[in-house]
Amino acid sequence: MIYYFAPLEGVTGSEFRRAHHQFFPGVDAYYMPFLSPTQDHVFTHRERRNVLPEYNQGFRAVPQLLTKSAEDFLWCAGELSAMGYGEVNLNLGCPSGTVVAKGKGAGMLARPEELERFLEEIFARAPAGLRISLKTRLGLEDPEEFPRLLELFSRYPVSLLILHPRVRADFYKKPVRTEWFAYAAEHYRAPLCFNGGLTAPEDCALLSQTFPQVDQVMIGQGLLADPALVRRAKGGPAASKEELRGFHDQLYRTYLEIFASQRNTVFHMKELWSYLHTRFEGGEKPLKRLRRAADSPSYEAAVNQMFALPLASGPARS
Repeated sequence: MIYYFAPLEGVTGSEFRRAHHQFFPGVDAYYMPFLSPTQDHVFTHRERRNVLPEYNQGFRAVPQLLTKSAEDFLWCAGELSAMGYGEVNLNLGCPSGTVVAKGKGAGMLARPEELERFLEEIFARAPAGLRISLKTRLGLEDPEEFPRLLELFSRYPVSLLILHPRVRADFYKKPVRTEWFAYAAEHYRAPLCFNGGLTAPEDCALLSQTFPQVDQVMIGQGLLADPALVRRAKGGPAASKEELRGFHDQLYRTYLEIFASQRNTVFHMKELWSYLHTRFEGGEKPLKRLRRAADSPSYEAAVNQMFALPLASGPARS
């Protein structure tokens, strides 16, 4: 099985990817949080820190683009190709209300004719040799939208179709609709990847048994809750407390250096802890203290309280 780390805005930036790869190697590729290119056709400082190859050495990283403008996509894809990236990923799945209202992300799925014109242009004009993968949902409101979308995707040389089998209206709360992934596995003849709801090695094993023809999976929240999930899925050990502490401390120190602000650093770490606290028995109590922290002393005290707890014996809960 090939394992990919799903992007999560504000969490899985280049600093996170480097720390995770150092302590928990084994992920086959990290998909980056989306870039949203504008008509100005420039990268911000933050975007450059995320995508420049020197910040992504030692592992495979794939930039993701969020846009409804073919011209903006092609500009950004060209810049990334010139940096040496061999693949870019188009985000057709983001369910955020502000994103969808602008007709981007999952909002593009509601307009198949416009989506077709967009795909026609980017596949015709993309830099030679650059692979374009798609990350999509089943549709906006109803999974019955999916057959038409799948037929549309089938017309283009998509390098990988990453399917999150929920509609936009499901967000991340409702169960994944595995029956619709089965439809894709039966009807789609190009590389296919499953994304959504995988939180334990047993989930990965069951998916492999259910869909033996699919050998690629993408995991997001499950890997944030259990950074060693891929290692465990491959038969390796669970994360030790020492590994988790080392991973945390490196990421925390890096953020302090980059942001030069205790408040901003603590803010960024809180999002990770909303998942990672599930690795600890009774982690909900120090999590409340973490959420109230506004500076390094209060944050570090809460972290020490978390690491004083025993590790959870069961699967991560997310």
